[in-house]
Amino acid sequence: MKTSIYSSVPLGDMLAVYLTDGDGHITLTLIPAGMEEDAAYNMDGCAPLVPLYLRGDRLPGGFANGLSMTGNGTEDGMRLESQTVTEAGGETTVTTILSDPRGCRALHRLVRRAGLRALESKVRFENGSATAVVLENLSSFSLGCLTPFGGGRETDRMKIHRARSFWSAEGRIRTETVEAMHLEPSWAGVGVRMEKFGQNGSMPVRGWFPFAAAEDEAAGVTWAAQLACPYSWQIEIRRQRASLSLVGGGADYDSGHWQKTVSPGEACDAPSAYLTVGKGGLDPVSQRLLDLHTESESLTGEGLPLVFNEYCTTWGNPNEDNIWRIVEIMKPRRPDYFVIDAGWYGKGNWSFIGDWTVNEAMFPHGFKNTVKTIADAGMKPGIWFEAENCSPGTEAASHTGWLLKRHGTPICTGGRMFLNMASPDVRNHLRQSVIGLLRDYGFRYIKIDYNDSIGLGCDDPDGLGEGLRKTVAGTQDFWRELHREIPGLMIENCSSGGHRLEPSMMNLADMASFSDAHECVHIPIIAARLHRLIRPSKSQIWAVLRKTDSLRRIHYSLVNTLLGVMCLSGDVYDLSPAQWAVVDRAIAFYRCASPVIRRGTSSFYGPEPESWEHPEGWQAVVRAGDEGRVLVTVHTFGGEIPGKIALPMPRSSLRILDTLTSEENRISLTPDGRTLEVELKANFEASAILLGE
Repeated sequence: MKTSIYSSVPLGDMLAVYLTDGDGHITLTLIPAGMEEDAAYNMDGCAPLVPLYLRGDRLPGGFANGLSMTGNGTEDGMRLESQTVTEAGGETTVTTILSDPRGCRALHRLVRRAGLRALESKVRFENGSATAVVLENLSSFSLGCLTPFGGGRETDRMKIHRARSFWSAEGRIRTETVEAMHLEPSWAGVGVRMEKFGQNGSMPVRGWFPFAAAEDEAAGVTWAAQLACPYSWQIEIRRQRASLSLVGGGADYDSGHWQKTVSPGEACDAPSAYLTVGKGGLDPVSQRLLDLHTESESLTGEGLPLVFNEYCTTWGNPNEDNIWRIVEIMKPRRPDYFVIDAGWYGKGNWSFIGDWTVNEAMFPHGFKNTVKTIADAGMKPGIWFEAENCSPGTEAASHTGWLLKRHGTPICTGGRMFLNMASPDVRNHLRQSVIGLLRDYGFRYIKIDYNDSIGLGCDDPDGLGEGLRKTVAGTQDFWRELHREIPGLMIENCSSGGHRLEPSMMNLADMASFSDAHECVHIPIIAARLHRLIRPSKSQIWAVLRKTDSLRRIHYSLVNTLLGVMCLSGDVYDLSPAQWAVVDRAIAFYRCASPVIRRGTSSFYGPEPESWEHPEGWQAVVRAGDEGRVLVTVHTFGGEIPGKIALPMPRSSLRILDTLTSEENRISLTPDGRTLEVELKANFEASAILLGE
């Protein structure tokens, strides 16, 4: 196959290279700027710029039918129509239009915003034909010709990175060579080699994060991609002949039972994807994608808020007496937000959800009086909802027209049923029961929980997958409405912890529950790995303080929170003066360090623990802030640990401003200022060091 460069567009420190075969087919690859002379391109077997499939067209060959919908007759019929590069409002947009003889068109937009190190990929399908067509696949991104730096020989140089995720165990990086993934091309180049992964349902980070990276170790270059998709999704790592391709988007018909009828003159958009390429490995390149993750609009100043949540204090039994008591204890610590968690409604059973009426028996002087007590103490009151779901037997569940159904039967997963968030009746109900309550009582923070998945989908004229997409789109519209109706409202994205940590939900939220591993020793392991996938400034990390905790354990829990946004909970009634002294010291340290947590780049050190439940070894995170300061967190785990570790510093002009330790560890910079040395004394201890110039 003939390969030539159709266009090469500079986008910041990246180059978008569009390749053509001379017959109107086109594919995209990215390279770091300045490496043009090192690149050699071969698009033979590469995925097209816009993988898509229309029902009735030729299905894929190469033994891929049923595994993938890429490589089909729809794509083969699409030819390049035009390409334009425009600049406006600090954005550079490369728009590439493909069309076929029927009049169907695919519009691919690659957008770079000034100063950012990642690109947004946007894809739209338009039906310009005379008849309705049925889409069964519309991908969000396609990167081909990986790697262009191998000279046709990629053996032993390419690695694939993915991020696994399960409840209370989010973000474990899985790295494999292309050979170990069994993706070497066949001797004849005939069969498609492919690893396809993703998830089905309304918990998009369940099993895997919608993320993949390909690293050329020999060239020192890594490509990374992330889907902004809140429902069923898929990513394909595929190879047929010369080069590797990464393809991803919403789940197709084969994988997610998605189809969409597009009438003449109508259009359909794929979810956005974030793309980048850079020099270095997974750690620095993955964080480039976070440039496209928005900051909370509710933040003020340079730092981050301090949150108190009473759940691990009352365990789903918040009432007037215990909240008043907690408020008096926490008032001197000045949390920015005090969150009343589950259990304030109905009959006091926190898991019986859907009828959002205050349990007056728990608040005999009125719920409004309790909320006012929080506000009068200088804290912004917050409250928990699981607004999209309801329990069987509730008033909400009796409105069967509000419920999502599969094959005509309401979907029920144990104790959860699901509201149709695309329904105007449901939205009116939530305006009254959720938005009305927030406004009437003066809440400034809402924790939105979500504790099960819809699964493959729900009834819709276009099928289960499209029904799922519509109801999740309704959820996102509701979140936008919350922001509009209550300006300054802080929204916490919680889905049993980390099941919704993907960009489209994160960009609507102000912060997220990083995990439900609130009292586990592997909290810092999860929190550190999430630095590659979400902004630390949006990653709320709990320190659950127990009266039985040693001072070492209290330190360990509090240093965990320096990997994100500090949230306190636990036995605040019963902590000793010595324990409170540690807490107060850590709060002061957090206030000083939070600008670095908010804006910076992280580097990771220490052996990867084989077990997270019973970790051994140590870890350190060095976060270099945008304003010249550096925050270092160090944790030890079980097993043998070294007596001292040495961590490279980003600059030699730093000095130690403050430290937080439990064992009076010796911490110093080497004479040349390029290395920080930290003494390790015990298992499951933690230290934090703030440095500046």
